[in-house]
Amino acid sequence: MTTAQPLDVQPSPLALLLLGREADAKSERGVDCPGDLPSPSDPDLVERARAAKEKLGDKVFILGHHYQRDEVIQFADVTGDSFKLAKDAAAKPEAEYIVFCGVHFMAESADILTSDDQKVVLPDLAAGCSMADMATAEQVAECWDVLTEAGVAEQVVPVSYMNSSADIKAFTGKHGGTICTSSNAKRALDWAFEQGEKVLFLPDQHLGRNTAVRDMGMSLDDCVLYNPHKPNGGLTVEQLRNAKMILWRGHCSVHGRFSVESVNDVRQRIPGVNVLVHPECKHEVVAAADYVGSTEYIIKALEAAPAGSKWAIGTELNLVRRLANRFAAEDKEVVFLDKTVCFCSTMNRIDLPHLVWTLESLAEGNLVNRIEVDRETEQFAKLALERMLALP
Repeated sequence: MTTAQPLDVQPSPLALLLLGREADAKSERGVDCPGDLPSPSDPDLVERARAAKEKLGDKVFILGHHYQRDEVIQFADVTGDSFKLAKDAAAKPEAEYIVFCGVHFMAESADILTSDDQKVVLPDLAAGCSMADMATAEQVAECWDVLTEAGVAEQVVPVSYMNSSADIKAFTGKHGGTICTSSNAKRALDWAFEQGEKVLFLPDQHLGRNTAVRDMGMSLDDCVLYNPHKPNGGLTVEQLRNAKMILWRGHCSVHGRFSVESVNDVRQRIPGVNVLVHPECKHEVVAAADYVGSTEYIIKALEAAPAGSKWAIGTELNLVRRLANRFAAEDKEVVFLDKTVCFCSTMNRIDLPHLVWTLESLAEGNLVNRIEVDRETEQFAKLALERMLALP
């Protein structure tokens, strides 16, 4: 266990208050806790990025996910969550190049939804997602075999979170399921239970559990956890037959860090604070929070908050920093829920050097780091996405 070191910064309204400076050796893959925020890139690169983007003109459309660094976000034509950005790309058919400043599964979704003439580019191919990687096509196919042998597969409708690979979206489409986001998970589950008696929820156990229990009135006993690393998922036939929600053993490495201790601590430090967390957080954290919602919900909640209010936010650090700076001028205090400085390490792979290299390469006529989903996968993944779009 690491020991907290004394703060060596002076708190200010424009800073995230009361953040620890320690590293955290317990952080899993997908989270970086360096004890400080990532340093900005060489400022000379800003002019190079501007010049390359200007040279490309309408041929390029840059998407910036909310969790990206400020130095990257400044060049985004639109910002948002993964699904909003994919839809924004599809609505821009005149753009030859879609540069997605996010992670791999997001770029795949953009490629699925955009036209064949458009080319989706990811500035760093190593920008993956630990959650999406927790469910592979082979593991999910094996899970379906387990459900078939248990005699329940015909009753099961798969619902996959947007934060999944194209392969998992295609599996979902093939088996009559739909995709969901953190904003419409309840609508997706309502639809799924109209089609069948059970749901296989992939790959984030926490969003599935929180939606089922908190929003739909199920009990924790209605949910079972399928572990792909154990025989039969670690479940008995009886457990599979009794369950309503079969949750995949996956989670977001960033949101999974937040704890009830974090919530209790911030309430002690900041009297009257409102705790607002993402539904990818653990069930006990969601139960202890005041408000729960998607990234877009978090932003809108702070926009509507009264002056003088105090907020502790349980989501990715880059976004929380940006919101803290934005709302300080409106006398709203915004702090990061965890005292340890942690951010999504894969999101932060998209930095200014990678963006500059990408834009300059495209400006010179060199297509780099294209993300292209094969035809069959695209067909079934798009089917699942279209079912989501058709949700009431």
